[in-house]
Amino acid sequence: MKIRFGVGLGADSGPEHLAEVVDQLESAGVDSLWFSELVYSHLVDPFVGMAFTLARTTRLKVGTSVAVLPGRHPVLVAKQLASLWAVAPKRVLPVFGLRSALPVERDLFVVPDGKRAAVFDESLKLLRIALREDHVDFSGDYFTARGIQVLPKPTPPLDLWIGGATPAAFRRIGTLGDGWLGSFLTPAEAGQARLSIIAAAQTAGREIEPDHYGINLAVGDGDLPAPVLAAIRKRRPDLDPAALVAADWQTLHRRLDDYIEAGLTKFVIRPAGDVKLTDFLERFVTELLPRQH
Repeated sequence: MKIRFGVGLGADSGPEHLAEVVDQLESAGVDSLWFSELVYSHLVDPFVGMAFTLARTTRLKVGTSVAVLPGRHPVLVAKQLASLWAVAPKRVLPVFGLRSALPVERDLFVVPDGKRAAVFDESLKLLRIALREDHVDFSGDYFTARGIQVLPKPTPPLDLWIGGATPAAFRRIGTLGDGWLGSFLTPAEAGQARLSIIAAAQTAGREIEPDHYGINLAVGDGDLPAPVLAAIRKRRPDLDPAALVAADWQTLHRRLDDYIEAGLTKFVIRPAGDVKLTDFLERFVTELLPRQH
């Protein structure tokens, strides 16, 4: 199976360096660049960032890590993805999630109270229809669309990956997704998540390709700063932060071996803490490109 490593931009990576980053990744032969959806940050909007990157490159892939789908109309999202695919076939890697990672941003993605999971499921169904079928009507509990025709159609069909780290998320991925990009899980937890997704897919009469399982990881440049440790503890108070974020590249390599042993093959690596972006990218190329196959 293909082992691939992509770069995830840190929360402090603003637009002023994006062109430089894109050019460096393209020239170095890095597989992919991933844009997080953090509205109240310096980060570029994922769809804007993907369009900018694809227009500037000929080989680099782009992905969302992750974009919120509930609160957006799926047909309009399908049009955005189909347009990006038309510009750069086979270089668009959408990953969608249930809600923003930041509670303060969740009000921006409006759904009926208590219905976010149901809206997500229906959104994924409609998004897949819009990307694959023509001249069809859709009438669900939350969306209605007539004569759906999103052109040009991505060929082959665009894979839709889903984030998440709960049993409900794993069932959703197995039933409605084409791949999984997790985060804040140990190798053992990620391996169990993969098995849960496979079981859910089998129950739904589906099969997810064996190399469509990945995870977001962060790596530091020595000791992890206190703000990074605090953020990890807030997300996973049950674990030592060192189990989730590698303090240095040597630790990351050992951790990657464990994730690969657990069946994961796709990795989005981002800097942890106040690391100079150019230094991180140079080290990424040196450390990880030789591991791709």
